[in-house]
Amino acid sequence: MPTLRLALSQVNPSVGDLAGNADLVRSWTRQAADAGAQLVLFPEMMVTGYPVEDLVFRRSFVAASRAAVQRLAADLAADGLGELPVVVGYLDADGPPQVSGDAEPGRGARNAAALLHRGVVAARYFKHHLPNYGVFDEDRYFLPGDTLTVVRIGGVDVALTICEDLWQAGGPFAAARQAGVGLVVNINGSPYELNKDDIRLPLVRRRAAEAGAAIAYVNMIGGQDELVFEGDSMIVSADGELLTRAPQFVEHLLVHDVELPAASAETTTEIVADGMRVVRSALDGIPPAPSGPAATGGMIEPVADEAEVWQALVLGLRDYVNKNRFPSVVLGLSGGIDSAVVAALAVDALGPDRVVGVSLPSQHSSEHSREDAADLAKRTGLDYRVEPIQPMVDGFLANLSLSGVAVENLQARVRGVILMALSNQEGHLVLTTGNKSELAVGYSTLYGDSVGGFNPVKDVWKTLIWRLAKWRNKDAERRGEAAPIPENSIGKPPSAELSPGQLDSDNLPDYDVLDPILIGYVDGDLGRDGLVESGHDPAVVDKVLRLVDTAEYKRRQSAPGTKISMKAFGRDRRLPITNRWREHG
Repeated sequence: MPTLRLALSQVNPSVGDLAGNADLVRSWTRQAADAGAQLVLFPEMMVTGYPVEDLVFRRSFVAASRAAVQRLAADLAADGLGELPVVVGYLDADGPPQVSGDAEPGRGARNAAALLHRGVVAARYFKHHLPNYGVFDEDRYFLPGDTLTVVRIGGVDVALTICEDLWQAGGPFAAARQAGVGLVVNINGSPYELNKDDIRLPLVRRRAAEAGAAIAYVNMIGGQDELVFEGDSMIVSADGELLTRAPQFVEHLLVHDVELPAASAETTTEIVADGMRVVRSALDGIPPAPSGPAATGGMIEPVADEAEVWQALVLGLRDYVNKNRFPSVVLGLSGGIDSAVVAALAVDALGPDRVVGVSLPSQHSSEHSREDAADLAKRTGLDYRVEPIQPMVDGFLANLSLSGVAVENLQARVRGVILMALSNQEGHLVLTTGNKSELAVGYSTLYGDSVGGFNPVKDVWKTLIWRLAKWRNKDAERRGEAAPIPENSIGKPPSAELSPGQLDSDNLPDYDVLDPILIGYVDGDLGRDGLVESGHDPAVVDKVLRLVDTAEYKRRQSAPGTKISMKAFGRDRRLPITNRWREHG
């Protein structure tokens, strides 16, 4: 049986940076060539970054993507890498955008893969299955392909597929079986969700069985707005054996030798299989099989949920800050658990020299909260400042007759004004610190503690916030480092401290009761009856659902934040603000 040395390039492209992304392809292809690779794979939409969203409708951007792929092929040849086949994802089009007046039936933008060889695009493939759920809107942007591209490389027939093609049965993988291929390449921009790696491997195994072929699955890493990609690239044999697997959340070149069945069909044959045409071609002159020991990519074992989420949040924050060229971040340090976790994430993502934490005490701020904020700053080494807000609050109250909640919200808004002023003056990105539980029930002050440009814990339930804090401290202790989060911040009852003796539990159920209801309602789309049947108190359910439903206008104005769950607020969950439907008790 022939052996192919595959190189799966798990890299971090940036949307819109066509030149920078092409440079990544060139540098990682050089590393793959030095490792003796015979076929190099890059992720979905590698040239443009992913997802490009409505940039698809700009003909200038489509033209730039097509030109960049041609130029990349030529540049690889000029680099002395022309004999090495390279698969990259890019944006293509065979007609005007479907939203334009001159649109043509069956033609338009395509989510495409190109196989580059000897200075040209030797083969193309257009994605067949287009996802249109969750964060995906690919039916809005692309037309599906109807042709399976099979290329003979080193005596092996290799089929090209893209991301969602793997997640649905039939189509390309069924066609691949009928075409008798030995290897299916699947290039991905598959966003992270907690425990998605547990779903991915069984899925790849099912498709390997469906295709009767080995699968090389490569996924990008990095943050893109609210999405984060974790890699988890792998190769699975035709009989479902996991041969090698890459680490999560880091750039990595996975190089592995795979024994594959020799091709038998004629390369000129075109057949129709499972509704798809199969078009074959062959490459000559690929690098010879390397001599010496076989290349083995190794196997990475999954980590604990808290470690996985922490890595996702750190990467999402780091890339949002760096890709948008912010020099630093600033956040309010209350001494509570949420701001402590966000501060620790920011220091892990950017280093302490790029993080400013500001204590903003009022007359209701407890002494222990001030001490906890100072303690966290000392533990992490971030730039710590104290800006008392009471004189400013008093100035407002001297000119406005306010009481009750209005005074509480005034304090939060004064804090927001100070943070935004520091942002304007010094160039920091303001981080908000509200967790998903608070966002769900509207437990925040609009234009106050909700103010800011990015929220690292937007998709993190309050109960998970505590778990993350405990895990991060234990991880630090395991490495012989100081725990970044004060135990007082973890152990004390949560409070906004906007009025004397205030606690979250004055207005909300305990989070151990609240979060399961929210998870069922928000993530699981359960109605009232389903929640009550699950064992939740009907009166508590009614209160929680009322809070969630009436807070949609706040969520619509909230900062973006890294998605880690199956249904994050934002693109995952789109509900009307003006909405009279209620789950009645």
